[in-house]
Amino acid sequence: MPVWLLFCLNTLNGQSSFEFYGDEVAPGSKRHWTVSIEHEKDTLLVPVTVFHGTKSGPVLGITAGVHGYEYAPILAGQQLIDRIDPKKMSGTVILVQVANMGSFLGRSPYINPQDGKNLNRSFPGDEHGTITERVAHFISTEVIAKSTHFIDMHSGDAPEDLVAYVGYYQNDDKPQASETCRSMAMATGFEYIVEFRTTGKDYLKPGQSSLYCSAEAFKRNIPAMDFECGRLGLVEPHLVKKIVTGVERIMLSLKMTPGEVVETTGQVFFPVRSYVESEHDGIFYSLKKAGDYVSKGTHLGYVTDFFGNHLQEVYAPESGVILLIIGTPPINRGESLVGIGVID
Repeated sequence: MPVWLLFCLNTLNGQSSFEFYGDEVAPGSKRHWTVSIEHEKDTLLVPVTVFHGTKSGPVLGITAGVHGYEYAPILAGQQLIDRIDPKKMSGTVILVQVANMGSFLGRSPYINPQDGKNLNRSFPGDEHGTITERVAHFISTEVIAKSTHFIDMHSGDAPEDLVAYVGYYQNDDKPQASETCRSMAMATGFEYIVEFRTTGKDYLKPGQSSLYCSAEAFKRNIPAMDFECGRLGLVEPHLVKKIVTGVERIMLSLKMTPGEVVETTGQVFFPVRSYVESEHDGIFYSLKKAGDYVSKGTHLGYVTDFFGNHLQEVYAPESGVILLIIGTPPINRGESLVGIGVID
């Protein structure tokens, strides 16, 4: 490319090039990276797309596939490659297409089979650690640290029947970031919104590991939120579309794309969630599904041993909406059987 043309692109509407992973993205363009993370005999590839607008604006970091068996967000990310137009955009989007390729290609729920670690319990990571810890370090330093706003996209993993919702961080010590988080969540248009109340939580205290991907962003005072949309490791087109639309609405709300967000009425907020854990290894029989409204004391299911003997009856501890319930038979002692968004 001629030097004069590169100079013109780099100064388009006063916008400078965006630096990412040792290279630059010119205004009004997008670039793909395949970042190689290595540890001893393990290699993991992280595909990243950077969209850089023609005007200055927010830097929106987005991760998909932190859990590689959660396919709806990953396919939503694939659609966003073509739907985000940097020529009509202000600011920058850094989109990690598949954060946990070991989990994705290994068809492994929750963990990366290369080292047996859960990426969403590994932040901020360690550049000298295992392969998963090194991926977390890359995302923390190269994506989150460059962002002004952040989204981590999830769905129900292989055993999880889940109703679509978004979650945002609230902390009394971070009022401005908390309010922006709430605004981002509302902008998605999702009916159900969960409030992650984090005041006093150890994982947000200085010197403590943040554990979760989006928590690492919020710990840095970056407004952050989660999508939870999709269930049982399935690919359902209407839920993939719901994620894509939600991201586009957030970009509208942040003035990254032209237009206005149409306000959504009737959104339901859950400041409290209540869980029931399994007391046994065995087989879980669910009597309800995600999205059901249940009253306190409702019979939700039961756990048996491997000869059909009932070990545990499961009842709703509070009234509310089932946000997540295990939808497959295997269950281990200590695992959450159901999570309810509590309604007063």
